Amino acid sequence: MYYYPPQPPYLLVVFGLFAAFTCGLALTETLKTIVEKWQKDGAENSDSRLSTRGSIVPFIGVTVGSALFLCSGLGVFGFPPLLAYGIGLPITALTCWLVWSQLGSMLVYVERQGVKSLDLDSLN
Repeated sequence: MYYYPPQPPYLLVVFGLFAAFTCGLALTETLKTIVEKWQKDGAENSDSRLSTRGSIVPFIGVTVGSALFLCSGLGVFGFPPLLAYGIGLPITALTCWLVWSQLGSMLVYVERQGVKSLDLDSLN
């Protein structure tokens, strides 16, 4: 027999996608502000060594929204809730931890080398 959830979590899928998207826009603007401040003040005057304190709240929003989207999406496709969250939460946590560590290393790189070092168009 097939398992059909009594009410698939369509609303949670939409809410998770909306939360991840809007928090992603906030994270983008926060990172732009940090980099513009570094460009204006210069990296040597930067008090904040890896100033990601302002970007942690939007990133947590992206993480929670992505987790809700993934787990609810698995629920829509017929996974039982315990299995959907058992699969979705570790995948989201691992992915977001890897993205956060990469973002941190890129911000350190930009702080040391300058924003011009990330311009891939000039490498031709």
